[in-house]
Amino acid sequence: MNPENISPSPTLREAQARVDAWIKEYGVRYFSELTNMACLTEEVGELARIMARCYGDQSWKNSEHPESPADEMADVLWVLLCLANQTGVDLTEAFERNIAKKTQRDATRHLQNPKLK
Repeated sequence: MNPENISPSPTLREAQARVDAWIKEYGVRYFSELTNMACLTEEVGELARIMARCYGDQSWKNSEHPESPADEMADVLWVLLCLANQTGVDLTEAFERNIAKKTQRDATRHLQNPKLK
């Protein structure tokens, strides 16, 4: 990876390419898709633990140190980018389709929800 070509705020497509380049340079190969799915589940669980303690009703155990969710969110994103690369998903295109779907489906739904007012 050439540091001069790295954008400080990568697009999803650039992030996928950076993960792929890192795997090829340092990671030997991708873990299997099933292993990465298990890793994604593990990382989401770690994020959930932090969120429950920082923003929910749980408190930190004496043996735990308060953590920021940022690193765990980045871990979740990393494994998701790996899975996208492995399965041929262009997350930029998928994200754009998802926004369009949600916009069409939910254009007024949330605006009319009295629970959100």
